[in-house]
Amino acid sequence: MIEKYSFGTIHILGQVYKDDVKICQGRVVSPWWRKSGHDVRIEDVRDMLDTNPEVIIFGQGQPGLMSCSQDLKELLRQKGIELIELPTADAIKKFNDSYSLGRAVCGGFHLTC
Repeated sequence: MIEKYSFGTIHILGQVYKDDVKICQGRVVSPWWRKSGHDVRIEDVRDMLDTNPEVIIFGQGQPGLMSCSQDLKELLRQKGIELIELPTADAIKKFNDSYSLGRAVCGGFHLTC
């Protein structure tokens, strides 16, 4: 569960992270760097896809600048994986709600812009 978020900082299970993070099956990956900055591509989330999640949630940053590539959106649609893209604060709430419901959820969170 994600305990707290503020611009540039996220608290996950008592640990503080100051870089973008991915969370999947209880595993936190930080720093999470994308090949193309604010554009999330398939190769940036291959490890998430390998876990066969029901839903992938992306926190796009506080103003929502990060987004998924069309190729990734199409692949998720083909695999039947629900995609949710929201500003990071809203995405964290959605991630925690999905996790609490026992859904197989992965998340990628951009902590700044």
